[in-house]
Amino acid sequence: MKGRVQTKTISLPRPNKLNPSLESTALKLMEEAGELAAAIIRFRGIDREKAEIGPDQAMALSLELLDVAQTAVTMMFVLEEQYGIDMSAALDEHIAKLMRKGYLAI
Repeated sequence: MKGRVQTKTISLPRPNKLNPSLESTALKLMEEAGELAAAIIRFRGIDREKAEIGPDQAMALSLELLDVAQTAVTMMFVLEEQYGIDMSAALDEHIAKLMRKGYLAI
């Protein structure tokens, strides 16, 4: 269906037992992304292009991906709370950029 953009909406909490800084959150984001990449490499094995990823591996990857997403959301909270960024406005700018680049057609 043309004109309909698929979205995936998740709601992740602000960790309440942490006091992250911009730098610590950025480093954690890179660490989590590295763990996701390492899991993909581990599951693909030596012949990365042909190895199948089964349901158990796909579930493990989804959990690693959620670690990445949680850390990204945590960074959004840091930007809002410590730097006064309006993440709703930033999201609007991001969507506009995707449209300008031709990644979205509404």
